[in-house]
Amino acid sequence: MAQSVEEGFARAGYPVISNSSACRMQKDVPLLIPEVNHAHLRLLDAQRASRGFANGGFIVTNPNCSTVMIAIALAPLHARFGIKAAVVTTMQALSGAGYPGVASLDAADNVLPFIENEEEKVESETLKILGRMNGTQVEAASFPVSAQCHRVNVSDGHMGAIRVKLARPANLEEVREALASFTSLPQELRLHTAPEHPLIVRDELDRPQPRLDRYAGAGMSVTIGRLMADRVLDFRFVALSHNTIRGAAGAAILNAELLIAKGYLGLPRSGAA
Repeated sequence: MAQSVEEGFARAGYPVISNSSACRMQKDVPLLIPEVNHAHLRLLDAQRASRGFANGGFIVTNPNCSTVMIAIALAPLHARFGIKAAVVTTMQALSGAGYPGVASLDAADNVLPFIENEEEKVESETLKILGRMNGTQVEAASFPVSAQCHRVNVSDGHMGAIRVKLARPANLEEVREALASFTSLPQELRLHTAPEHPLIVRDELDRPQPRLDRYAGAGMSVTIGRLMADRVLDFRFVALSHNTIRGAAGAAILNAELLIAKGYLGLPRSGAA
């Protein structure tokens, strides 16, 4: 249903900035996180040409709520050191289930170890987002991602326990600096919804926590903690983000702000994507 509606609006000349999963993995649709893969907006030229969308019509999507958090956390590591493998275990808030959500008797005093299609979305979407443009297509990142997803009795705020194997040697200080110093095009353009720090690294032993950290950066920052060397892979850490802000509505708004800044929504472009 969502796919036909979105394609119908784009064909009629309307820009579609979607939180739906329907078109995310289509080859000519940008699966956009502005700090990570703004270069993928080049897909829009091929999209318009191949689909015959009316002038001004296109489709841009934002990722799954957990994928946003994971991809932002992995992006600076992949850019600086390369990633050979990533393993993530998510603990996802009740609000991520949407309306009417999880039945109260299922959620209370419980953890649900299955969220339909969630693991597949995390694994495939992360690789598309971290891929690079090759001509008019995205060449997906080639490292494996393994995900296990759980619903936990928290109102808002998704958490991911992430382990990574790097392609090049790095010490703990270098990994911390890569995460803490990460900024990108939205910060350069001073987009209204963009947080000053996309990643906030905390050194306390008991952070991040949903109640304390989900509103970091007005809900648009991802908080990293528990960063340490790992005995199986190279490094491990915990990431936390607000699933309905950075993971949904805020993500779509930031995508719209970038599209305006780059001239895709009727204003002069401020340079190449």
